[in-house]
Amino acid sequence: MKLGYNEIMITSMYFNDIKDFINLEIGIKRFQGNIERFHFNPIPLNEYSRKLFPNIETFHIYNRGDEIFNDGRIFKKVIWYLVSYSKYLQEKEAWNECKNIKYTESDRKKYGNTIPPEVKSLEYNCFSECSSLKSINIPSSITSIGDRCFYRCKSLKSINIPSSVISFETNCFKGCSSLTSMNIDNLHLLVKKEYL
Repeated sequence: MKLGYNEIMITSMYFNDIKDFINLEIGIKRFQGNIERFHFNPIPLNEYSRKLFPNIETFHIYNRGDEIFNDGRIFKKVIWYLVSYSKYLQEKEAWNECKNIKYTESDRKKYGNTIPPEVKSLEYNCFSECSSLKSINIPSSITSIGDRCFYRCKSLKSINIPSSVISFETNCFKGCSSLTSMNIDNLHLLVKKEYL
């Protein structure tokens, strides 16, 4: 089987380093120009590697410390690191995309107790000491619930947790003195007071 331009481009999207792209271009003549075919950056870039990807229109930002280029050729940014819901709304207004969104305590105070469907994690103290909270439905987009997330929510009586939640941090429900039941993906559990 012979690899064509499309197959090698798909394969090279999984390279980890700029050296891999350079070695491919130098090592196999028929794949010279592979880098120029990319309209997004498959790896974080620096000043040197940015020049090797001249046709990027969508810029992926993988880590908070990644260098960002505003050279007039980039039309959209895709942010992969964890950002707050507030930051997500700012980026969305600028037509950018965020892949990992957290709901923070300040987000909750600003936007309310209903968790937006775009959110993937509930952060430390998110609903902490929220005395008005009596019940909550966690959307299926959520995968983790942070430390002390519902700490001392004394009016919280019931909570629905989807099967998408794969991690709970410590003291998640500590001090929830009214909490008597949890629904975890149709499995009803009685919550013993000594575990809260």
